[in-house]
Amino acid sequence: MDNYEAFKADVFRLTKIDLSSYKEKQMRRRIDSLIKKNNCDSYNAYVNLLKTDTTVFEEFVNFLTINVSEFYRNPEQWDLLTNEFIPELIGKFGKNLKIWSAACSTGDEPYSLVMALSKHLDLRQIKIYATDIDKQVIETAKRGLYSEKSIANVPDEFKRKYFTQIGKSYQISDEIKRCVEFHQQNLLEDNYPTNCDLIVCRNVLIYFTDEAKHNVYVKFAKSLKKEGILFIGSTEQVADYKQIGYKRRYSFYYEKDGEQ
Repeated sequence: MDNYEAFKADVFRLTKIDLSSYKEKQMRRRIDSLIKKNNCDSYNAYVNLLKTDTTVFEEFVNFLTINVSEFYRNPEQWDLLTNEFIPELIGKFGKNLKIWSAACSTGDEPYSLVMALSKHLDLRQIKIYATDIDKQVIETAKRGLYSEKSIANVPDEFKRKYFTQIGKSYQISDEIKRCVEFHQQNLLEDNYPTNCDLIVCRNVLIYFTDEAKHNVYVKFAKSLKKEGILFIGSTEQVADYKQIGYKRRYSFYYEKDGEQ
């Protein structure tokens, strides 16, 4: 393979995805395997293919934005959200909570949020703002069709109430879908929503460099209201949370410090 630095610059021009913000060894290995799959012998040849073949381009973006998702991933952490944090947020900020599901992938997470909130609020009061860099996964999310494995951790009451089996797949109900608004967004480049009561971003930043992670956590803090909550993944931590302006509530929950 030829110049990876030049390839990163080409990719940024084409996609606005900054490969320098991802762990290089891991990402380069993934990209090299995809290039071989498309029978290209150099980064330059692959870039030319990306420019001319829409299907290959969409496949590349989908491949870069690692989409591994499932409903109620780490159920005990969702129990904490449902039973402690959601009632607390409603008590602080009222029933019209502003909630952002960042890097939402195929929709499992924002739809899980709707169901968790439905324990405390009428569905008509629930609105989740959900974003992802990948247009393809957003379209998958909007369809709302999932495998049995994907919904394995959904509480039985919600499986019965909000899912319809279609062959081997499960279709989520329109009443849940109506509570989520999907938008394309690049966490490393685009503006963030403001005055959020809760931000959920799980199992995505593990692929970023330490500098990129820090920058995203700083921007999340600016997006949250004082005493708002950030919910992250079970393999993640905010290393310098005090300096950024968070208080650590539990292993994967951080509160924006109300005194800063």
